[in-house]
Amino acid sequence: MAFAASLLPPPIAKRTTIVPCPCPSRVSFKITRSQLLSQRNLSLNPRCQLVLPNEKIDSTALTASPLQLLKSSSSANRYTKEKSSIVVIGLNVHTAPVKIREKLAISEELWPQAISELCTMNHIEEAAVLSTCNRMEVYVVALSQNRGVKEVTEWMSKISGIPVSDLCEHRFVLYNKDVTQHLFEVAAGLNSLVLGEGQILSQVKQVVKVGQGVAGFDRKMSGLFKHAITVGKRVRSETNIASGSVSVSAAAVELASRKLTESSYATARVLVVGAGKMGKLVIKHLVAKGCKNMVVLNKTKERVAAIREELKNVEIIYKPLSEMLACAAEADIVFTCTSSETPLFLKEHVEMLPTVQSELGTRLFIDISVPRNVEQCVSDLETAVVYNVDDLKEVVAANKEDRLQKAMEAQPIILEEVNKFEAWKDSLETVPTIKRLKDNSERIRDAELNKCLSKIGDDISEKSKKAIYDLSVGIVKKMLRGPMEHLRCNDTRTLDETLENMRALNRMFDLGTDESVLEQKFRAKVEQARN
Repeated sequence: MAFAASLLPPPIAKRTTIVPCPCPSRVSFKITRSQLLSQRNLSLNPRCQLVLPNEKIDSTALTASPLQLLKSSSSANRYTKEKSSIVVIGLNVHTAPVKIREKLAISEELWPQAISELCTMNHIEEAAVLSTCNRMEVYVVALSQNRGVKEVTEWMSKISGIPVSDLCEHRFVLYNKDVTQHLFEVAAGLNSLVLGEGQILSQVKQVVKVGQGVAGFDRKMSGLFKHAITVGKRVRSETNIASGSVSVSAAAVELASRKLTESSYATARVLVVGAGKMGKLVIKHLVAKGCKNMVVLNKTKERVAAIREELKNVEIIYKPLSEMLACAAEADIVFTCTSSETPLFLKEHVEMLPTVQSELGTRLFIDISVPRNVEQCVSDLETAVVYNVDDLKEVVAANKEDRLQKAMEAQPIILEEVNKFEAWKDSLETVPTIKRLKDNSERIRDAELNKCLSKIGDDISEKSKKAIYDLSVGIVKKMLRGPMEHLRCNDTRTLDETLENMRALNRMFDLGTDESVLEQKFRAKVEQARN
């Protein structure tokens, strides 16, 4: 596997040039957000130093710490005052062809490694990866928007071998509230190739399941994806978006049906390679289309046996993957849906297969895997026709208008949930202030308590000491109740009012929360790069 193989440390080489990624805030993208809605080889991240452009090096710079250099630099003021942002950098079926997407695909078991890799970068605080057959999207909490986008884009280029310039041509970049809306629409099935399909919601759930306990999948990322799951469930239960919708697997079966001409699934010889979630759906839709017997190849026999038990009166023959070519020789239609990162059917394999004897004349390969299971050049053969996941648009377009109408029902729910999440996320800004205010009050309380007890002397019972202690704690709690209440959003207080209260408390008590929190983050990143 190319992706896993690249986990080995790369040879040390002097980097002489860096291909800069155009600044996303100044680039004119080929697609707009509205258009977007209508529509492996991982190597260890090299340690990078915090470099500030146009800086003059003086004698003190040789002994100063990286953090001191950052704070004294001409650009530090703008840099340290920039708030962290949630950003998504991605490619999907609407923006990039499968030949690009498959190079970026990351298998689920490697998502934790990808998160760790991303969070070693200077400007990435949290991260999550959503990689499916239709999309590869990287979500991050970035300490700097532009620098974060640049680092993630270069990382994506590194794991895929795709030049940065080509990635910028196909990628999309969204920030903050737009990220929230995008992910909620993804979880609701509004951004899928097949509008309303349900499998994407389970894939979003997997992001949370895999991310639990992984350093870098922290409060904001976890909160964002958990809220997206809630939104996906709510949209499906309160709207008709899922009624009459089809999955990618169903679209694949329908596409093959349209190519059968005089033949049908009742007479065609069918082979299904892979019995995972997508393979199981393919089998179910084949049965619904009249297919009564088929051969299923899989690594293990148990999954096929479970499907056979569920689908009565259908002959499902299990074969191991080692018999793949022999089974393909006897098949008219081959569906491939495995997680293999390398092609299973090469041109030389298919070239040796006997000619199809049925009315089809050519053997159909319906490949809905990403990366693809059938080598692209197989389509050059006269004896085979290959369709991949991007070719399903022919089927999807048939009832697009009806599903778009249903999608409109989900928009009010999406917007309501976006506002809820954004309020929660913004309210997190008050947490450091609350903590600092409590810590300051506790220090004062403890110091005054000790001063009081020292004046009283030793002639005091433990019961009296506890009463004085309880008195000091009670006074502080009651004094803080008002300020704490005004640092929390509620039905009568807007977010702007809450944040203004936070700033006022910062000024009155000289808490310096904003600056100190960012300094801590930068210090952690600098130390990480030095170790």
